[in-house]
Amino acid sequence: MQDRLNTTDLYTRMFLRGPFGAGKTTLAIARLRALLEAGVPGESILVLAPRPALLKPYQAELRKPDLPQGDQVETLTIGEVARRSIELGWPAIAEAAGFAQPDQPPIFLSLEAAQYHIARVVEPLIVERLYFEDVYLPRNRIYTQLLDNLNKAASVGFPYSEIGQRLTTAWAGKQSRARTFTQVQDCANRFRQYCLDNNLLDFSLQLQLLAVHLLPQPWFRNDLFNQWPHLIVDNVEEDIPVTHDLLRVWLPESKSAVVCYDTDAGYRTLFGADPDSAWDLHNVCDQTVKLVTSHVISIHVRALEYAMEHALSASHVPRRRTQGAARLALELGGGRFHPHMLDWVTRRVAHAVQSEDIPLNEMVILAPRLPDALRFALVDRLARLGIPTRSLRPSRPPIAEPAARGLLTLAALAHPAWNLTPARPDIAHALSIAIDDLDPTRAHLLAERVYHTVDGAPALRSFEQLKPDLQERIGRESGARFERLHEWLDAYRAAPPAPLDEFLNRLFEEVLSQPGYGFYIDAALAETAAHLDRGRVAAQLIESARVFRQAVAPDAVDAAAALAIGKPYIELIDAGALTSAYVETPGEPQAVLVAPAYTFLLGNTPATIQFWLNVGSPTWWERLYQPLTHAYVLSRRWSPERKWTDAEEQRVRHETLLRLVRGLLRRCRSKVVLAYSNLNEQGFEERGPLLTAVQHVLQEA
Repeated sequence: MQDRLNTTDLYTRMFLRGPFGAGKTTLAIARLRALLEAGVPGESILVLAPRPALLKPYQAELRKPDLPQGDQVETLTIGEVARRSIELGWPAIAEAAGFAQPDQPPIFLSLEAAQYHIARVVEPLIVERLYFEDVYLPRNRIYTQLLDNLNKAASVGFPYSEIGQRLTTAWAGKQSRARTFTQVQDCANRFRQYCLDNNLLDFSLQLQLLAVHLLPQPWFRNDLFNQWPHLIVDNVEEDIPVTHDLLRVWLPESKSAVVCYDTDAGYRTLFGADPDSAWDLHNVCDQTVKLVTSHVISIHVRALEYAMEHALSASHVPRRRTQGAARLALELGGGRFHPHMLDWVTRRVAHAVQSEDIPLNEMVILAPRLPDALRFALVDRLARLGIPTRSLRPSRPPIAEPAARGLLTLAALAHPAWNLTPARPDIAHALSIAIDDLDPTRAHLLAERVYHTVDGAPALRSFEQLKPDLQERIGRESGARFERLHEWLDAYRAAPPAPLDEFLNRLFEEVLSQPGYGFYIDAALAETAAHLDRGRVAAQLIESARVFRQAVAPDAVDAAAALAIGKPYIELIDAGALTSAYVETPGEPQAVLVAPAYTFLLGNTPATIQFWLNVGSPTWWERLYQPLTHAYVLSRRWSPERKWTDAEEQRVRHETLLRLVRGLLRRCRSKVVLAYSNLNEQGFEERGPLLTAVQHVLQEA
């Protein structure tokens, strides 16, 4: 197969289809290298993927010193293509698109900035007109679901003015919900007009400008297609229909292309992914190449995949004689109560480390959802055995991260003019995060004595002002570290203030990342993974604050104007807003990954052993509660006149669970260890469909 992509076959458009681990990305990278080695200019090649993380294998290849012109190859997502295209074509389309100030440049909104602006539009409607009073959601989730509706409309390609009608028509429940969908549409209309009036471009408006105003223009297509005549598109099944529409026009005009399609995937359906639309692209390629053999999973895991597929959809999939082999790749255990299950998993992970010699970064612990309590209980048990862990939860709001909460509390202390007065427990938490080895008990004691307010503004006293016996109880070493932090904050307050992102960066570099503080990284320490996690959170918060400032106050020319935006940013994050900033931790540590199942799936990396938690829970196949939006109804494959019935819900649940199980198994090299408890955290018995299927496989073995 490698020869099919060598220099004798470069100028073809090839559609590669196959399961995860079949070598699609490897072959696409080989095509990239062959193009460059054949003298194709790097700037004429575009690598496109749905998410930045999926571009990392290509970026790693392009960094190799033996690759000519590798640094000139662009690796982008559709959002980045849209932004670049709009920046170039803005003068030609701004007036026709309805912007109030077409002679002024556009302002591109990050996710944080979009939530900030939609809150300004919707908050008065919630307070004054009681919008969404029958929906029990925090404000931040209302805003994100409203934005998601606009994103779905732009991604699929229908007018945003149809959102409310589509949701209403599909709704089969109480008719009172129709009023809520009318409110959803009103909010969409108001926010879109607000963006047009202020030259603001959220993600949905960027996609709309690309699809509706730019792509139909011959001059735009010529410029775009001539700029990148060589295309490499990976994980196309996880991308949105608008991307597929663009590629459907672009591929026939390209000089060469490789399109990678992962069969039986489509894990980002909730985010607009459309595998059916992606599959249609094989019709505009010169040839379709089917890859069958996975280079990841063992024969036992493959047998387990067949057995689970039969158990989850017995009426559709023929049974194979693989149950005996499947049993070798499957292990089930746990206990009566939820803590017993966690204890069992902890012992099993320790056994894999000590007796099976499995590298830490070859083990993953997965759950359908990963709330704080579950993560803490598991990580704490493993830490007691000296087993480091790292977590990935990209949909988790920053305020839920202890490191982020601590940093924002210190920011409030440093900027008394903001009139943000943290509670004393928040100060204690910030000190325990900032100062290494300062446990929560001593941190609370320290906060009780040093934190006070002066004319309503937060302030700290010196450690030296405390009584000697109190200094001894807290610890003089911890006290000295606090004193350095205190002096740094005092010095900052006495000087001209900086924008929030610059303040956080300085605080991190000058104090918190130094020895003795909570963000210091020492490769020789067992807690390196935890400190790296804090560093990652800090980097993401700094980047998020920077992007927010540039989007919300792009014309801030002095320090005071840039500084002022810090307060609304903290208030936004404190209300639970999500962020789009992601900063990769350089050199992932040797640690066990703890993550939600879908987060691991979308990372496209295999593991030797997978641990699945709470296999009796029905959340393995349940959709998130999203009363203001609907990923399936607002899709290209849904007929607007249809009703979303219980039968539809059950069908989607079965398909989702089967796809999830298949995807996880295809990313497993050796064994899946399943953990259950007879009673869940609330003391109720659970027998979800995943556990039922597992028991069926075991009985057949």
